[in-house]
Amino acid sequence: MTGRAALRLSRLRRTTPEGRNAGPAEARGGRPRRRGAQPKVVALGGGMGLSASLAALRRITGDLTAVVTVADDGGSSGRLRDELGVLPPGDLRKALAALCGDDDWGQTWARVIQHRFTSQGDLHDHAVGNLLIVALWEQLGDHVQALDLVGRLLGAQGRVLPMSAVPLELQALVKGHDPARPDDVDTVRGQATVALTPGEVQSVHVVPHDPPAVPEAVEAVLDADWVVLGPGSWFSSVIPHLLVPELLDALTETKARLVLSLNLAPQPGETDGFSPQRHLEVLARHAPKLALDVVLADEAAVPDRDLLTEAAKRFGAAVELAPVARPDGSPRHDPELLAAAYDRIFRMHGRIGPWR
Repeated sequence: MTGRAALRLSRLRRTTPEGRNAGPAEARGGRPRRRGAQPKVVALGGGMGLSASLAALRRITGDLTAVVTVADDGGSSGRLRDELGVLPPGDLRKALAALCGDDDWGQTWARVIQHRFTSQGDLHDHAVGNLLIVALWEQLGDHVQALDLVGRLLGAQGRVLPMSAVPLELQALVKGHDPARPDDVDTVRGQATVALTPGEVQSVHVVPHDPPAVPEAVEAVLDADWVVLGPGSWFSSVIPHLLVPELLDALTETKARLVLSLNLAPQPGETDGFSPQRHLEVLARHAPKLALDVVLADEAAVPDRDLLTEAAKRFGAAVELAPVARPDGSPRHDPELLAAAYDRIFRMHGRIGPWR
């Protein structure tokens, strides 16, 4: 831990209840909570993977916080980032939409903020929610306050926070990025490029290398009962959270239990040919001190449970297999099935009785 990160984390600990001296997953003890209280859940990720997790989690708890990557540099987000120097708002917008309720108000606002303009001019492909979020950032001068205000407008069933207060550039070391040089390792820059890169991603890092975490995000992780990491683009949405020093420190020190939710299928380009256990191996390379409690995977997406179980042991985690994919056969999570899987994990691996 850097000196700056340690100082920030120590300050945050003083503002959160009960000292946070956590050890490995199997050694962590829980603070007592009132029987029947809802679990405090923090979900980390970005893009459609995080949206799927949030759509499920809001069905089982009202105490939900999303911590979102801020490395996007493509599409509407990339244009706003380049022109105005702001955080990319797209993944934050998607998280807010996923937290909207199923009533008319929630679904109407979800459609509105996700709406994209179609034109021959500068507004083409900009999302309404991106413009709203950036406008409030400029008006209020505070990322968190602005996102909280959008959440109240939408009636969002949870809170959305950026993982860092500065926009990040994702960089990857990729073997065989140039098909003419299959054994060479090149640096690929930008989340949009990394997500679709040919070749094999060896590792990723962010620039700046020691980005400051949003204090509210760190505090949420330290105060959580459960933290859910994934699903999502592995190198461009999931692993970046482990590259923010204060956030990684909070993940290793929190008394919360950690669930890693695996993808339903490898992502073309980024994780082509990856087995479920390979996802865990690259996670361990980027965060060797991270401990997990549960690895959740769709039972149909795991060809060899024994190999996945061995990989999960590296983190001190148990493997839970459940049907969480949509029944139409597409590689997308079903919110109701995923909610049922999370609820069962919280009950089976929690430290107290039923949440409700």
